[in-house]
Amino acid sequence: MLHNTLARIDSAVEGPALERLFELVCIPSISADPAYADDCRKAAEYCAGQLNEIGFEASVRKTIGHPMVVGHYKGAGEGRPHILFYGHYDVQPVDPLELWDNPPFEPKVAGEGGKAKILGRGSSDDKGQFMTFFEAARALMEETGALPVNVTILLEGEEESASPSMVPFLKENAEELKADIAFVCDTGMWDADTPAIATRLRGLLYEELFVEGPSHDLHSGHYGSAARNPIHVLAKLLADLRDDDGRIQIPGFYDGVKELTAEEKAEWESLGFDEKAFMDEIGLSLPAGEKGYSALEQTWARPTAEVNGIIGGYTGEGGKTVIPSKASAKISFRLVGEQDPDKIREAFYAFVRERIPADCKVAFKSHGGEGAITQPSDSDWVKTSLKALSEEWGKEAKLTAMGGSIPIVAQFKRILGLDTVLVGFALDDDRIHSPNEKYNLKSFHGGARSWARILCALGK
Repeated sequence: MLHNTLARIDSAVEGPALERLFELVCIPSISADPAYADDCRKAAEYCAGQLNEIGFEASVRKTIGHPMVVGHYKGAGEGRPHILFYGHYDVQPVDPLELWDNPPFEPKVAGEGGKAKILGRGSSDDKGQFMTFFEAARALMEETGALPVNVTILLEGEEESASPSMVPFLKENAEELKADIAFVCDTGMWDADTPAIATRLRGLLYEELFVEGPSHDLHSGHYGSAARNPIHVLAKLLADLRDDDGRIQIPGFYDGVKELTAEEKAEWESLGFDEKAFMDEIGLSLPAGEKGYSALEQTWARPTAEVNGIIGGYTGEGGKTVIPSKASAKISFRLVGEQDPDKIREAFYAFVRERIPADCKVAFKSHGGEGAITQPSDSDWVKTSLKALSEEWGKEAKLTAMGGSIPIVAQFKRILGLDTVLVGFALDDDRIHSPNEKYNLKSFHGGARSWARILCALGK
């Protein structure tokens, strides 16, 4: 059964399977921009249609925002494992458009052989990733008429815009979404030839702050020095967030942060992480985080405070001698250990208010937060998946951590009581969230084959 299923995947990967992925990538499902609401629904309907074609009972569900897609396959029978598989069909905005070498919603394959790449927004994050599961399920159904396990699929359309609909949806549909284990595909390989399962995720807190000074924009010659400039105020408080050693200066920020154990350090060192190559890939040479920690520790096990955007004053072509009345910044915090996002939010607000002059005002807008999470690494679900991945790729699959955040993992645990196995096939150089996003054809092909092996192994 497995051999023939893998052969089906091989024969379809550069034909119908790739065409199906292209059809989905062509849909500009940008969740953050209301102008693309119809496209988000179109993407949801496409995914539901694909699931129904494979043999699921799938539908598009209304939410307070963009719709969810829910699909059920119950044909494996009583006593078989029941997995909940999660992905997201929405994508990041494409700006700046002029930096794309190929139009972001006109996917194509560039290169040949092992270097072939699927180009397009969402090709890696996350359309190409969850379509690997779809293609595995399709091949199994075509070959055997059944899946070896019962499956519920949940796709959301707001992952790239803080998932405002997810928690209400999970709570309202908790009974329907019951399963034995969750699988999330929004993760990556250790390297281009080595599969991995991530067991640690950093949490995320995202905030905006707005500083207001004079009642309106001012002529800098008439009011320069006498009038408070909100950009100066904002720049100073942002600079105060970290000291010269990269340590974050918000009081109480490190409460709940734990140092790695000697065993954890040894395990990570055994991975053979190439720090120089990691930095070279992005055109830099030195890690800029807390001194005394390797780049791997900084990205996997240490918290951050990053300025993601600054807005203020005149930003058009040429000059305009203006003192702006307002300035704002977008700031994200990656959390580890037992850091409490609610406490850090309040500490951050207090930190900012202490630095706002008496004749300025400050306001905040929170986009929510979730704490870090660690998944069991020795469960039968993980062991079975590791073995299947190792067999497919011919190399021992690694247990890793992730510097990014996947809030759904914490929500599955808190609301549905489910642990999650994090299996994905993205690479560090896929340029997710950036211009020229890509997904290696090898990842797409190997991912589909890997899911077929995992599903068959779980069925036993």
